[in-house]
Amino acid sequence: MEHPVISPKKLIEVALPLDAINVASAREKSIRHGHPSTLHLWWARRPLAAARAVIFSQMVNDPSWRWELDNAGEVPPGHLKASWAASRKRLFSIIEDLVLWENTTNEEVLEKARVEIRRSWRETCEANKTHPQAAEWFNPDKLPGLHDPFAGGGTIPLEAQRLGMEAFASDLNPVAVLINKAMIEIPAKFLNTSPVNRGAEEDQPLLKKEWQGARGIAADVRHYGNWIRDEAEKRIGRFYPSVEVTSDMLAKRPDLKPYLGKKLTVIAWLWARTVKSPNPAFSHVYVPLASTFLLCTKKGREAYVQPIVEGDQYRFEVQSGTPTASAKTGTKLARGCKFKCVLSDTAIPEEYVKKAGMADEMGAAMLAVVVAGDHRRVYLSPDEFQRATADSADAGESVSSIRVPIAKDKRAIWCLLYGFDHFDKLFTPRQLLALTTFSDLVDEVRHTIEADAIVSGMSDDSRSLKDGGTGAKAYAEAVSVYLAFACSKASTRNCTQTGWYVDRESTMAAFSRQGIAMTWDFAEMNPLLDGTGSIAATASWVAESLENSLGNAPLPGQSFQLSATSLTDDPPMVISTDPPYYDNVGYADLSDFFYVWLRRSLRCVLPDLFQTILVPKDEELIASPYRHTSALAAEAFFLDGMTDVMKRLARRAYKTFPTTIYYAFKQSETSSAEGTSNTGWETFLGAVLGAGFSIRGTWPMRTEQPHGLRTINANSLASSVVLVCRQRDANASSISRREFIRELNQVLPEALDEMTRGVGDEQSPVAPVDLSQAIIGPGMAVFSKYSAVLEADGSPMSVRIALQLINRFLAEDDFDADTQFCLHWFEQYGWETGKFGEADVLSRAKGTSVEGVKQSGVLHAAGGNVRLLKWGEYPSDWDPQSDQRLPIWEVLHQMIRVFNTDGETGAAAVFAAVQSKAEAARQLAYRLYTLCERKNWAEDARAYNEVVTSWSGIESAAAKEPTATQRTLFDN
Repeated sequence: MEHPVISPKKLIEVALPLDAINVASAREKSIRHGHPSTLHLWWARRPLAAARAVIFSQMVNDPSWRWELDNAGEVPPGHLKASWAASRKRLFSIIEDLVLWENTTNEEVLEKARVEIRRSWRETCEANKTHPQAAEWFNPDKLPGLHDPFAGGGTIPLEAQRLGMEAFASDLNPVAVLINKAMIEIPAKFLNTSPVNRGAEEDQPLLKKEWQGARGIAADVRHYGNWIRDEAEKRIGRFYPSVEVTSDMLAKRPDLKPYLGKKLTVIAWLWARTVKSPNPAFSHVYVPLASTFLLCTKKGREAYVQPIVEGDQYRFEVQSGTPTASAKTGTKLARGCKFKCVLSDTAIPEEYVKKAGMADEMGAAMLAVVVAGDHRRVYLSPDEFQRATADSADAGESVSSIRVPIAKDKRAIWCLLYGFDHFDKLFTPRQLLALTTFSDLVDEVRHTIEADAIVSGMSDDSRSLKDGGTGAKAYAEAVSVYLAFACSKASTRNCTQTGWYVDRESTMAAFSRQGIAMTWDFAEMNPLLDGTGSIAATASWVAESLENSLGNAPLPGQSFQLSATSLTDDPPMVISTDPPYYDNVGYADLSDFFYVWLRRSLRCVLPDLFQTILVPKDEELIASPYRHTSALAAEAFFLDGMTDVMKRLARRAYKTFPTTIYYAFKQSETSSAEGTSNTGWETFLGAVLGAGFSIRGTWPMRTEQPHGLRTINANSLASSVVLVCRQRDANASSISRREFIRELNQVLPEALDEMTRGVGDEQSPVAPVDLSQAIIGPGMAVFSKYSAVLEADGSPMSVRIALQLINRFLAEDDFDADTQFCLHWFEQYGWETGKFGEADVLSRAKGTSVEGVKQSGVLHAAGGNVRLLKWGEYPSDWDPQSDQRLPIWEVLHQMIRVFNTDGETGAAAVFAAVQSKAEAARQLAYRLYTLCERKNWAEDARAYNEVVTSWSGIESAAAKEPTATQRTLFDN
C-alpha cells in the first residue's frame, strides 16, 4: 500500500486578494518599457502580476492547514478563525506588494515572498519526515522545481524563477522555446557579466563594476544592434534616398518654403494595393484600392492625397489643409473589399479583387512620402525617382528561405483569400532586402562578438550555447539570439501588414489582432533610422526587457522543445500552466511569420530547434477545423489530447502542491435556454476531470484595462480563470443527480455569500462580471470529488449539465413580489415599453398588481402601455423612511441614482437608511448584471457592476452615517 503524503492546504485553495491582483494585472497591459512582452510578441500572454500571485499562493501554506489536518470535519473555534484571518491578512499584504509593477525586481519585496515559500516548504518536509521517500522528495534545503509544459510567452517560468524556484519551460513551438530560453536560461547563465564591446566602459565608465544581473549582456545587445544598423546602411542605404525640396515643389506647396534646398530624410513611404480596372476602357491600368486618402488629421497639420486623373492615367498629389469629403474613404465603397475605379467610378467587387490576387495580378502604387521636417512630419507627393528606387531593390535568391507557404487557416489568416499564400508575398522587395540583410548580419556579427569577448578576457571555451558553454563562443551565440529577436520584431513594422496612424503620424505594427490581416494601404518605413520599428530601436527594446528580467542570483532555468503529449512522470514537479484555449489562437500558424526569420539567423546556433522548415503543427493541441475533417473531429482531437496531457500532469505533479491551470475564454460564447455555455470551456473542463483531477477552486483573474465594459460587446478574452486542482481520491464513490443537487444547495449559498461579500479583511469580493465563473469553483468541487454523478438512467452526468445546474443557482434569489415582477419584465423588455395586458398577467403570477408596482414608484403605466423607470427618472426628494411601499428594486435603483450623482458618500446615506434591505439590493445587482451581460446591454451592466464593486466602500461609509432616528437621508 502506498504511503500517504501529508499535503498542507495552500493559500490559493482558501482565499486571494483578487482586487489587488486584478488591478495590477490590468495596469500591466499599459506598461511597455522593460516588460518581458517587449522581448518578442506572443499571443494571449498572462500578466506577470497574476502569475506571481498564483505561484506564491500555490506554494504557501494556508494558516488553517495544521488544525484541519488533525480535526477534519469539525468546525474550528472562533479564536482560531480570527488567528487565521490575521495570518492571511499578513500574507495578503505580501501579495499586494508583490504584484505591483514597480516591485518586479525589488529584491526586498521578492525576498519576503521567497522567505514565506521556503518556510512553507520546510513545514511540509517536517510533516513528511517519516515518509519512506522523504530523502528524495522532502529535502528542506531544496525547493521543488516548477514546470510549465505549455510555456508560450514564458510568464509563468519567469515568475517562478523570480520567486526562487528552479523553472522548467517546455513547448512544442520553437518560437516559444526560444523566448523562454531568452528569459530564464540565457540571462542566468551569464549573470553579472560585463559587456564585451570595446566601447562599453568608455560609454558608461561609472558602471564599470556595476554590471549586475543582465545589464552587461543588454549593453552588448544595444551596441551590436547599432553595429548592424550602421553596417546595413553601408550596404543598402542607397535604397533609402532622402528628398530634396525644389522650387518646382514649392510652386504647388508654399508650406514647404522653410525646407527649400534641404535634403529631408524619409521616414516612410505610403502605398495602396492596385488591381487592373474592371472597366474595359481602362483595363490596362492598375487602379488603387485605398481605404483612405488621409495622411494626417492633427489640427493645423492636416494632409491628404488628391488623385489627379489625366485621360487614362492618374497620379497622386499631397495637399495640406482641410481634406476633401471624399478623402476619408479613398476609393472604398463599403466595409470589406468593395472599391471603385479612380478613373471611371466603376465598382470593383470583392470577388474581382480576390480573383486578381489569386492570379498574382495585384500591385501597389505609392501614395505619399513621409519625411522628417522641423519637429514634425512633412508629407510629399511621390515622384518617379522614389518609385524607381523602391522597385530596384532586389534581395535575389536570399529570400528563398522566406518563400515558404502560409498555413491554410482562413479563419485567422485573411490574406490567403487574396493570393498571399507564401511569406515572401507579405513584404515589398525593399523590405525583403532590409530584413534579409539584417538577419545575415546577425550571423556575421556573432564572430565579431566572440573575438571581442576573448579580447575582454572571457574564457576561450569552444563549447557552444546548446552544449552548455559559458565562454566567448557561447556568449556570442547568446547575444545573437537577442539580435535575432530584434530582427524578428522589426518584421512586424517592415511588412505590408503595417498600417499608418493618421492621428498619431506613426506606423502600426502587424498582429494588432491574433491573425494576419489583409491590408489595402500600408506604410513602408525606413528601418535604418532610430525610430520605432527600426533595427536599432528593436534591439534597444530587447535590451531593456532583458535588463528587467532578473533579480539577484536566480537559479538557472531550462527551456526545451517537447510536446506536452510526451511528458513523462518523472521527476515530480510543481505544475502551473497556461494551455491552449480550444480554438481561440492558432499559435503555430501565426508564429511561422517569425520563425522564418529566426531560423534564418539562428539555424547554425540552435540547429535542433530550427530543423523543420516551419513550426510543427500536427501535434499542436488546439481545435483547428482546417487540420481535421470537421469541427467535431477538431473538438475530439482537442479533448482526447488535452485529457492525455492532464493525466500526465496529474501523475507528474508534486503531491504536496495543487496544480494551477489557466483558462481564458470568450464570455457567453453560446447561449441556450438552460443558460450560458461555452464549448471550449466545457471541453477543457471535461479534459481536466477526465484526467482524474478534482477542482478545489476557480479564481477569475481580470487582465484587461478597465475601459468600462466594452469587452462585453467585443466578446474578447477578458478573463482568465485559474483552476486549482488536486488528484481525485482513487476510491471516490458515485452519487445520484438528486444527491448532487442537494449538496450544491448546501455548499453554494455560503460560497456565494463569501464571493460577493468577502470574508472580513482577508478576501476580496468577486465582481459581478466574474461571478458566473467563480461560482464554478465550489460547484465543480462537489461534482469532481465523485467518480461520477449519475442521471436517472444510470448514465454519468456531463460537464455541460453540471455547469448549467451550478449557474442556475445564481438565478434563484428570493425577492419581494414587486421586485420579482420588475426583474422578469426587465428581462423581457429592458427599459422599453410593453403592453398593459402582458404586465397584468405577469404581475398576477408574481402576487402583485400593475397598479401596486406603479404606486411603489418604479413603473410608468398609461394609455395601455407599461415601462420600467430608469434610475435617472427616480425622484430626487425620495425619503425611504416615509416610503410606504419599498421594493428591493426601488432601493437598488435609488442607490444607483445617488451613486451616480454623489458617489460612495451619497450611496452610503441610502445604505444607512435601508440597512435591512441592503443585502438583498446587492444580490439583485449581481443578478441584473448577469442578465445584462448575457443580453449585451453594456451600459446597464456597467451601472450594476460599478455599484457592486464599490459596495465595500459604500458599506464602510454607511457605518459612519448617523442612525435614521438622528437624521433623514436628505437632511443638510
